[in-house]
Amino acid sequence: MLKYISTPVDLQVMSSYTPWSMARDAETTRERILDSAEALFAKRGFDGVTVRQIMSKAGADVALAYYHFKSKRDLFNAALLRRAKTLNELRLAALLEVEERHKEDEVSVEEIIDAFTRPLLDILENDPDEWRDYMALIAQINNSSEWGGELMTRFFDPLVKRFLDAIRRALPGCREEDLFWSYHFLSGALTLTFAETGRLDNLSDGLCRSSDMAAANARMARFIAAGFRELCDPDTKKPTK
Repeated sequence: MLKYISTPVDLQVMSSYTPWSMARDAETTRERILDSAEALFAKRGFDGVTVRQIMSKAGADVALAYYHFKSKRDLFNAALLRRAKTLNELRLAALLEVEERHKEDEVSVEEIIDAFTRPLLDILENDPDEWRDYMALIAQINNSSEWGGELMTRFFDPLVKRFLDAIRRALPGCREEDLFWSYHFLSGALTLTFAETGRLDNLSDGLCRSSDMAAANARMARFIAAGFRELCDPDTKKPTK
């Protein structure tokens, strides 16, 4: 019977496949799959992309998609959740910082809205290559009757409710229906900005650019806060039904 004798090279190769290195490689592959899924879902939507196309872009075997994510829907959810946690943490930190600065006085609506929108617009301005696809995916989901109510609720509503509580304190006379309609308009403005459709560029003959996040940042909180106050101020005449 022939016996296999390991050479020093064989031992070196074998030793490189430690449990730690295998786990590291698996995580690298998983992230590459998520990057590919994020880019393709953002451009074509859930129904316009196949798992095979995602894995081809990721340079990985199709079987690995089901090993890591079980189903296409699980992969879609994972692509959305991956960065949602980061964004929620950034916005909550911004709100807590504002509230800490105003322990002895009132927080303005502008500051609350700014804490909600600025971290998102900052990250798009400073690292667009890393974040543009994800923000476009958020814009797509938020405008979908099929996905918006379910996925935005699951991944973002706890944070949104925390901000709405802060606005309630800043505008104590606000009727609940006016508060929620105001947030609805804020959400629409924010996600349309994420989409970077180019319509603003065309409409303004190039004076404004839909990709100019610094310009959006300089204006959005003031504009949205004025709308909240207009609807929520108890002294403002309410429209008749």
